[in-house]
Formats: sequence, C-alpha cells, structure tokens
Amino acid sequence: MAIAVAAITLLWLIAFRLVRALRAHYATRRVLERLCEGHPADSELVVAASSTPRAFAIPGTPGRILVTSAMLGALEPAERRVLLAHERAHLTHRHSALSTAVTLAAAANPVLEPVRATVAFLVERWADEEAARSVGDRRTTARALARAALVAQRARPGCALSFSEHAVTRRIAALQSAPPPNLWSVGVAVLALAALSALGALDATGDLLRLLGESLPD
Repeated sequence: MAIAVAAITLLWLIAFRLVRALRAHYATRRVLERLCEGHPADSELVVAASSTPRAFAIPGTPGRILVTSAMLGALEPAERRVLLAHERAHLTHRHSALSTAVTLAAAANPVLEPVRATVAFLVERWADEEAARSVGDRRTTARALARAALVAQRARPGCALSFSEHAVTRRIAALQSAPPPNLWSVGVAVLALAALSALGALDATGDLLRLLGESLPD
C-alpha cells in the first residue's frame, strides 16, 4: 500500500509539472501572438513598438519573427541582418518543436534537465552558424550576439526562441573560431538528445506505471 501511495503521489507530481510547463508554453505563445495582431498574416517580420529589446522566432503557419523597436535600434544594419537570419534559422529547422519536446520531457523527468539545457544551447549554436553563413561574416555575427545580450533582459521561457539567451559567452567564443565542417553534426546531436529526452521520460513513466500496477491488490 505504501508503494502504491508513493507511486500515485509521484504520478500527480509529474502531471502537475507537465501541466505547469504546458501552461507556461501557451501563455508565452498567446502573449507573442497578441503582439503580432494587426499585422498582415503573410508578413514574416513583425516589429513591435517596445522599449524592451527582444527578438523571438514564433512557430506557426507561417512562422514569424518578432523584434521590438528597441532591439532594432540597438543594432547596426549588418547586425540586424544577423539577428533576422538567426531567427529565420529557428523557423526553418523547427527548433521550437525540439525545445518544447525536451522541456516537457524534463518536466516529466527532472533527471533530464541537463539534456534540456544542452539542447537549448545546441539549437542556438545551430542558428548562430546558419546566420554566420547567411551574412558571410562570423565577426559581425559574434558582435551582433554580444550587443544583443548586453541590451536584452532575460526572456520568458516557453515556445519562443530568443537570440540573446543560452550561454552567450560560449556561443561568441565559438563564432570567433573556425566554423564547423558542416552543420549536420550539430543537427544530429540536437535530434539525438531530443529523442533521448522523450524516450527517457516515457521509460521512467512506464516503469512508474508498472510499479503502481504491481503494488495494487488483484
């Protein structure tokens, strides 16, 4: 009986963490979608009048790039191109789906939190390299990231991917070194870690359900 009570309590805790993560996800998405209201449905770039410097990739059909006027004003023209190329890479490669998957997996199984953080870092590195390749200048890409990080405040977690978040110092250092031979290694690492998170969460939940079933009387 004690095992059953413990298992049920743990299931409720997992459910609570998942619901909380989902609520944060959709709350963030609703806020960003409200900021896009009034703009043409087919416009990729949405500039929001705000004194808070932010930039986000918003998944959807079509995906959108939301940038505040403060962020644009803080960057030079070449750095703005880096910013847009970075966010566009998030949309093109559906990074938000990967980030959401590992966030939910970590909510179900906190042991996977380091995996979630690693995936968050790798998708930003992926987008950094795409941006550097798009503008053809790694130094400008690193400078844009540094400037954005200096002026931006901490972004809310959720479905949006923010340019100036996640181990900025390490990302700048990587941009100041030679580019990787290709981006497939980064992409494969992200996909593998996302799959590991999902499988880990499913396996842990399955073990818990089996334990609960074995502890209940026939």
